[in-house]
Amino acid sequence: MDPIRNFCIIAHIDHGKSTLADRFLEVTNTVEKRNMTSQLLDQMDIEQERGITIKLQPVRMKYAGYILNLIDTPGHVDFTYEVSRSLAAVEGAILLVDASQGVQAQTIANLYLALDQNLTIIPVLNKIDLPNADVAKVSEEIIHLIGCKKKDILTCSAKTGEGIPEVLQAVIDRTPAPKDTTHQATRAMIFDSFYDDYRGVIASIRMQDGQIKKGDSVTFMGTKATAEVLDIGHYAPAITSDGILENGQIGYIVTGLKELGLVSVGDTITTKAHTAKEPLPGYKKVNPMVFAGIFPEEGDDYNALRDATDKLKLNDSALFYEPEHSQALGFGFRCGFLGMLHLEIFQERLRREFGLNIIATVPSVAYHIYKTNKEELTIKSPQDLPTVQEIDYIEEPWMIIDIITPEHYIGNVMGLVAERKGEYQNTEYLSSGTGGQAKRAMLHYHMPLASIITDFYDKLKTVTSGYASMSYELHGYRKSNVVKMDILISDEPVEALSLLVWEDEAFRIGKKIVNSLKDTLPKQQFVIKIQAALGGKIIAGERISALRKDVTAKLYGGDVTRKRKLLEKQKKGKKKMLARGKGKVTIPPEAYLAVLKR
Repeated sequence: MDPIRNFCIIAHIDHGKSTLADRFLEVTNTVEKRNMTSQLLDQMDIEQERGITIKLQPVRMKYAGYILNLIDTPGHVDFTYEVSRSLAAVEGAILLVDASQGVQAQTIANLYLALDQNLTIIPVLNKIDLPNADVAKVSEEIIHLIGCKKKDILTCSAKTGEGIPEVLQAVIDRTPAPKDTTHQATRAMIFDSFYDDYRGVIASIRMQDGQIKKGDSVTFMGTKATAEVLDIGHYAPAITSDGILENGQIGYIVTGLKELGLVSVGDTITTKAHTAKEPLPGYKKVNPMVFAGIFPEEGDDYNALRDATDKLKLNDSALFYEPEHSQALGFGFRCGFLGMLHLEIFQERLRREFGLNIIATVPSVAYHIYKTNKEELTIKSPQDLPTVQEIDYIEEPWMIIDIITPEHYIGNVMGLVAERKGEYQNTEYLSSGTGGQAKRAMLHYHMPLASIITDFYDKLKTVTSGYASMSYELHGYRKSNVVKMDILISDEPVEALSLLVWEDEAFRIGKKIVNSLKDTLPKQQFVIKIQAALGGKIIAGERISALRKDVTAKLYGGDVTRKRKLLEKQKKGKKKMLARGKGKVTIPPEAYLAVLKR
C-alpha cells in the first residue's frame, strides 16, 4: 500500500483545476506531449466550449516510484454531488485557490465536504504568474479558513508549470497511504458509471478491501445483481486493462450488464469467492432543488427520450426523473436538478449526444402542501397544486446562502438580497485589507430557493462587477403564500408555461413573462392575445398585431369598391380560419427559453 496515493483537486469554478491536472499529466509523462490538449480530462464537447468541468474524471499517474490516483472534480455549485462522491474515494485533497481572486464561496463549501470525510488538505495557490496575484493576502485568507501555517501553503502556476513538482511531492509526503486490507472480504465502492453500447455498464470503482480479477463472479450488494468481470483496469486517462485491482486502487470494471438500473452509484461490489457481509456506507442521497418537465417535441420520440434519460442518469447520479403525462405536451418526464445550470447542461446533452429536440417546462421548486383534510403531499409541478378550497397552507424550501464579496460591494449585495426576500444573518471578514487591498467579507443569509434558481447568480455578478461568489444548501421549509399562475395564448392555457409564484409578486412576474413572449412569438395572420391569469382573473396582458397581407397590391386602378371587396374577403377568410381552429399558435422553443431565462 505504501506507494499508492489517492487524491482529488477541489476549488471554486475557474480557479485552474483542469489546467493543474494537465500539468500533472505532463510532468508525470502519463500522456505523450504530442497527444496533450488543453483541459484533457474535460472530455465532453460542452465542457471544452464552456471552460467548466461537469463530470469527475479519474486518472492514474506514476511519479518518483509512486502510483498517484487523481480525480479531477467540478467547481460549480450545481455539480457538488460529483465532488462529494470523489472525496469519498480518496485520502487527500488539493485545495486550489486563485492567487488573484482569493477564497470564493464554493472553495469553502467544497472544503467543508472534504473535512467531513476527514481528508488531508493540501492548500495550493495557483496563478501566481498573474500581475494582480496577491500571495500574501490570499495566504492570510487560507490561514484564517483552515488554521494552517504559512509554510504549509504551496504556490504554483498551472499555466507555466512553475511549482508543479513541489505540489506533486507534497501529495506524496502529506497524503496518507490506503490501509492494507488485502486479505479481508472483497468490497469496492462504485463512485461513477457510464454505458458502452458493446460492453454494457462500465463502473468506476475504489477498491476498499480485497481484490477483484478479470473473470471473477461479482455481486452488487444493493441491487443483488450478479455479473462476470469482462475486464478490469485503470484510467490513464483512457481505459487501460490490468486484469486485477487490489485494495486502495482506483479503476474501472466492465460488467457486461445491459439493464441500467442494476448498477447504481454508491453500491458495493463483492466477489462470490470472498463475499462481504456488510456493504460500505455509500453516499448520502442527494435532494434535487429544481424541477422541470421534459417532453419530446415529437410524440414518437418518447421511447428515445426514456432511453437517453436512463443513460444520462447512469452518468449523472444527481439527476432525478419520473414519468409524467401532460394533456398538452403528451408523455414525458418530471426531472429534478441541483440548479439551473444542471438543467441547461442536461438539455444540451440530450440534444448533442442523442439528437433529441425537447420542450422544457418552466422550472419550479418542491413545495409541501398541507390540505384541510390533514393530508400532506409534495408537489413538483404547478399542475399538481390542489384547488384553493382544499389547501390549508403551503411550505416552500429555504436555503442557507453564503456570499463572498469585496467590502465596497456589500451595500449592492444587501439591496439585491432584500429584493429577493432574503433574511440577513451575519457577516465575517476573510482578510484584513492590508496594503491598500479591499477587505473581503462573507455574508450569511437565509433565502427562499425560488428566489435563487432563476437569475439571482447573474444579478449578483452584475451588482458586484463579477467579483462575488456564492454557495447554498438546504435549511428547511417555511410557510408561504404561493399561487398558480397560468399563461394564456389566444385564450388557450399553455401548460408548459404555468408556474407557481408568490401572490404579492404575481403581477410583476406575469407582466415580465407576457412582455418576453410578445418579443419572441412570431406574428400570425390574426391578433394574438397573451395573458397571465390567477384563477379566472387576468392580471397582465399584451397583444401581437396581425401580420397583414396586402391583398390590394395587384390592383392598378378602377373603382374603390374593388379594393373594399378584396378586404372584406380577407376579413371573412380570417374569421373562418379562427372558427375552424386553424388560428392556434405554435410556440417555438426560443419562446420557452425566453420564459425560462426571464
